[in-house]
Amino acid sequence: MNSSAVSRRTFLAHTAVATAALTLRARAAEPTAKPRWPIIAFSKPFQNLDAEQTAAYVADIGWDGIECPVRAKGQIEPARVADDLPRFTTALRRRGLELYLATTDITSLSQKNAETTLRALAHNGVKRFRLGYWKYDLTRSPADQLKEIAPALRDLAAACKELGLQAGFQNHSGHNYVGAPIWDVFSLIGELDPAHCGMCFDIGHATIEGGLSWPTQAKLIAPFYTAVYVKDFSWQKTVKGWTAAWCPLGEGMIHRSFITTLKNSTYTGPISQHHEYELGDAPTMSAYFKKDLAVLKTWLA
Repeated sequence: MNSSAVSRRTFLAHTAVATAALTLRARAAEPTAKPRWPIIAFSKPFQNLDAEQTAAYVADIGWDGIECPVRAKGQIEPARVADDLPRFTTALRRRGLELYLATTDITSLSQKNAETTLRALAHNGVKRFRLGYWKYDLTRSPADQLKEIAPALRDLAAACKELGLQAGFQNHSGHNYVGAPIWDVFSLIGELDPAHCGMCFDIGHATIEGGLSWPTQAKLIAPFYTAVYVKDFSWQKTVKGWTAAWCPLGEGMIHRSFITTLKNSTYTGPISQHHEYELGDAPTMSAYFKKDLAVLKTWLA
């Protein structure tokens, strides 16, 4: 029997008893009101902070919450998710903030700590999570590799349906990333329910890969947005040739028209600010964060 099918059946069997209780607890944990597009931050640059420090820092910057790394060497280690996740959600909610999105390494239900992580997210009212990533073996057919990935995504979507979660596939730029062209992800999730499996659409990576064609790619995948990632870059010529260098929002190549398109869409969900450029010391980092947030709010106004 297919191991993926066994994993899925085992998960669903374990989940059936707990689903109702988890759903009620998740609903009870939800904040009473949310903005249409909560502006949050990927907390990777300050993931050394504990729950209370993180909540205070996010409140000071002015974000509505965070996208939290719940993965190996992340802000929350998967082995400790049941204990540590409630500390973060509680600390944030005391300040009217939210942990809107968890970034995970999960690519399969059979993965170590995958089930524990998903249950903890559901139990604590964190409805969205980012999947891990896949890379192509360039010596093999990309089409064949996509066929191999598809069953794991179907199983994850089924688990998300049972737990009231929504998985998201982030597009990265790079010669061997599954998801870089966007079309390949669409071929994987196009027949799945976006309420359970969709796309964390990254306009920075999409612009690097798409050049002038990113509007077509964005429109293709827009019905599947689970989150929108915003970061900026510019092309720089080095001794090794042209390279994409990350920079503060508004100083690079991403086009403001993407935000205009987003405003005219039906998307409601988090806009996560990613900061991949050099941030400097703590005061400089905070200043950059506040500046990027101000630029995004101007674009959204």
